[in-house]
Amino acid sequence: MGNELLCKVRSGGKTSQGKALLETSEIIFRGDFRLKISFASLKSTVAKNGELHLQWDGGDAVFELGERAAKWADKILHPKSTAEKLGIKPGLIISTRAIADAAFLRDLRAKAKSFSGTELLRDSDLIFFGAAESADLADVSELVPFLASAGALWIVYPKGKQEIKESHVLAAGKAAGLVDVKVVKFSGTHTALKFVRPVAKR
Repeated sequence: MGNELLCKVRSGGKTSQGKALLETSEIIFRGDFRLKISFASLKSTVAKNGELHLQWDGGDAVFELGERAAKWADKILHPKSTAEKLGIKPGLIISTRAIADAAFLRDLRAKAKSFSGTELLRDSDLIFFGAAESADLADVSELVPFLASAGALWIVYPKGKQEIKESHVLAAGKAAGLVDVKVVKFSGTHTALKFVRPVAKR
């Protein structure tokens, strides 16, 4: 989706060819040296002449991105809100199960054409499912019939817990006949993985 690029990077007096990855809240570079720069740490972000110039406390880097430089700078300077990353917009049919974030639920209720935090709605454009441990993932297959043809299931789970890992979530989605297409930082404590039906099965 244009957020991963082979490029040359100059930093700390060194130059390396490698892979740059623009994540939702950080930029990562893997080459002869590695960088992991959070957007929050940046003091300066400038795109000029096909180069992305970044400065943070204690360091700086220049990414040679060509025409992508301006686009990456804009994404860093104007990051999407969590709601935008999750595809939440007015007029959708949205269902949730086991989501306890009251502020998030209020936002969904305000934006959705139809919303349910109890019974799943047929032809839901979005379903948000909370899983606290791997055993909760046994319910994933029950959610799929309620998705609209091109609908998305977001599985929201705690970060850094042995009780449930990304591998557990990915396996549950695959077992339910879905494919994973996106990961988003849901909150300071939770991650959300997005699943959809394969195109051939819509």
